[in-house]
Amino acid sequence: MTAPATPELPVVVIGAGPTGLAAAAHLVDRGIEPLVVEAGPAAGAAVREWAHVRLFSPWSELVDPAAEKLLAPTGWTRPDPSAHPSGGDWAERYLQPLADALGERVRTGARVTGVSRAGRDRLVDAGRDTQPFVVHVTRTDGTEERLLARAVIDASGTWTTPGPAGGSGLPALGERAAADRVTYRVPDLDDPAVRARYAGRRTAVIGSGASAFTALARLADLAGARDGAGTKAVWILRRGISGSTFGGGTADQLPARGALGLAAKAAVDEGHADAVTGFRTDAVERDGDGRLVLVGEDGRRLEPVDEVIALTGFRPDLSFLSEIRLGLDERLQAPVRLAPLIDPNQHSCGTARPHSHRELSHPEQGVYLVGMKSYGRAPTFLALTGYEQVRSVAAAIAGDLEAADRVELTLPETGVCGGAGLFDTPEADQADGGGCCAPAPRPVQLGTPAAAPAPAAQAPADGCCGS
Repeated sequence: MTAPATPELPVVVIGAGPTGLAAAAHLVDRGIEPLVVEAGPAAGAAVREWAHVRLFSPWSELVDPAAEKLLAPTGWTRPDPSAHPSGGDWAERYLQPLADALGERVRTGARVTGVSRAGRDRLVDAGRDTQPFVVHVTRTDGTEERLLARAVIDASGTWTTPGPAGGSGLPALGERAAADRVTYRVPDLDDPAVRARYAGRRTAVIGSGASAFTALARLADLAGARDGAGTKAVWILRRGISGSTFGGGTADQLPARGALGLAAKAAVDEGHADAVTGFRTDAVERDGDGRLVLVGEDGRRLEPVDEVIALTGFRPDLSFLSEIRLGLDERLQAPVRLAPLIDPNQHSCGTARPHSHRELSHPEQGVYLVGMKSYGRAPTFLALTGYEQVRSVAAAIAGDLEAADRVELTLPETGVCGGAGLFDTPEADQADGGGCCAPAPRPVQLGTPAAAPAPAAQAPADGCCGS
């Protein structure tokens, strides 16, 4: 029989990314032993896959205080607080040194395949809360391992489960069959092989967030390069064009985030991209030349493209938590008490409020979803948020509820008003209290005088939405 959970058992942290490693650092600071299990071959494995992308948060917001405390005795040098690293910089200059400082507490090549209570499946009530958690792990060589834990912090993120191109949340018909021409990541156009794939080609970019902005800006750079003549983007938006389409601009308290939206705006204003609004992809078909034709739910068929970059967000993988009693919002798949704070259907004029362990708790005591995974399908997560989450969670596990309940973070405003969900219909476009009203969804070509946005689509004078 399994012994009851005791403080001698470790806290298992799933994922050695920024939030998971910060959780481990906070636990160590509290005198609690963590055990971090990472599916990838190295710490920050997911971050390394977008090593070519530059963050819009500066170093000052990317280093956790408890992690820095742990790193200090190793001779680690803090990067310039005002500089903006790439994903590769973040992994090599911070995440890997932090994992090294944690030492054997971090195990790589170990994928979590299930979490439960020892001797209790999801159904059983009797004695449940006194039993330790059991975490099943499969290593890269196929061997399996069972870990016992006093608590579980799931910081596995959402990187492995991107959203599809299909407008219904399901893959569009034919999307899987077109996998050779569809990617769900921002391509690294500095890689010669990847660059050749997009140079001189017509590419559809589906999405309206920071990743889509990045892809549009990079494709525009390619179009202006000597080897990129003929490169063209088609920007597919599910909503209309409004004052907040390109983010907060100069009103964003993270200047690099605002500049990213302005770079995307410049890309379309200069004619490097055509935009199609109010378009929800229903099917992906091939023409006689093997190019892809996107078909909308309304029957519209777009001109053929050579490639598709689908950047429609991410969603949490909950499959290995099926034996755990989670309390998740039915829309966002985020903790029920956190969901109202981050719901993109309602959230406006700023970003989500900081929150503590209480908003992250579930019916199953002792299990927490943190980091990107805690936000479910909401897109507004910042590293700062994850660091505050795990500070509070570590304090709660240690029994210091005074510190756990205290919120020690102020998040930067986005400069954008109107939740993402408010722009899905023409009626909702006009309902935005901030005055950021978009015209009825329609296909337009930006970058020519005839296609310039109507005055009603401009940002209000108070700067809430930016431009």
